[in-house]
Amino acid sequence: METKIIPIEEGNINKAALKEAGKIIKNGGLVAFPTETVYGLGGNALDEAASGKIYRAKGRPSDNPLIVHICRMEDLYPIVREAPEEAMKLAEAFWPGPLTMILWKSDKIPYTTTGGLNTVAIRMPRHKTALAFIEEAGGYVAAPSANISGKPSPTLAKYVIEDMDGRIDMILDGGGIEIGLESTIIDLTEEVPMILRPGYITKEMLEKVIGHVETDEDVLKHGTGQAPKAPGMKYKHYAPKGELTIINGSRGRVIEEINKRSREMREKGEKTGIIGTEDTIAFYEGDVIKSAGKREEEATIARALYRILREFDDEGVSVIYSESFEGTAGIGQAIMNRLLKAAGYHIETV
Repeated sequence: METKIIPIEEGNINKAALKEAGKIIKNGGLVAFPTETVYGLGGNALDEAASGKIYRAKGRPSDNPLIVHICRMEDLYPIVREAPEEAMKLAEAFWPGPLTMILWKSDKIPYTTTGGLNTVAIRMPRHKTALAFIEEAGGYVAAPSANISGKPSPTLAKYVIEDMDGRIDMILDGGGIEIGLESTIIDLTEEVPMILRPGYITKEMLEKVIGHVETDEDVLKHGTGQAPKAPGMKYKHYAPKGELTIINGSRGRVIEEINKRSREMREKGEKTGIIGTEDTIAFYEGDVIKSAGKREEEATIARALYRILREFDDEGVSVIYSESFEGTAGIGQAIMNRLLKAAGYHIETV
């Protein structure tokens, strides 16, 4: 398959390109497109065959649900059995935006899209190109991240091209991504609303709108092995090719331990990579040392994380050590959730 790659600017939307992309979706094809979180791999959410194509293009397990992207509030109602009050409040507060809600699905959504579940994950992105594309595509676009399953999600089109060229019909190249981590997912089918995946919309922000919210216990530890109710809950995700270990502890001890391990690995012929922050990278010894940003500005770390993991792959790094970004509140929890999954939960405290 030849994949068509079209540059597209957020502030100057190419209507002809979006119309062509929309036609591909309506005809059962696949299009990668930018959102404010990461690049998505889109197919017709109402078409069983298209959802199957998404799983095959990614090499994604078929019990891992897809998120249905919409562009108008009225498009929510046909695909759910009911729209509870909490959903309406959250939509008013955070849509368009990086929030995915899980609701009971209607018969309009096929089980191939939901991973066999009676629930459906839905979001309305705030990226203008994404919204225009979804409208051209008919209003319902199922889209996981546009990467080979298990690899870091793409925040630059060049990584979409690396993974998807020849696998899908079109890639809309919208440049760099604003947030850099996937949307927050909240399950509204439980008695108490439950965060299944942390993201830019934090627990504190959600609770200001709908009151008490709980966080799934698997967010910062291994999964239960049960079928995942939301994307990213069960399988190893976001992983670089190199073996990643997170080192947790006081700043001085972490720097000392990472340098010790880096020296040992380099003596064995391994190419080492280190993830630090702007105030620590000068103290590290390794082959490839990268700053994820500033600890006091967590958004910089979120935006950089997947790009850094991809760059380590580009540079042939075989062993990676990262500082821990422990945090139970704010976007720090989302960063740590992705980093732990990328490391296969290999974290050590010194």
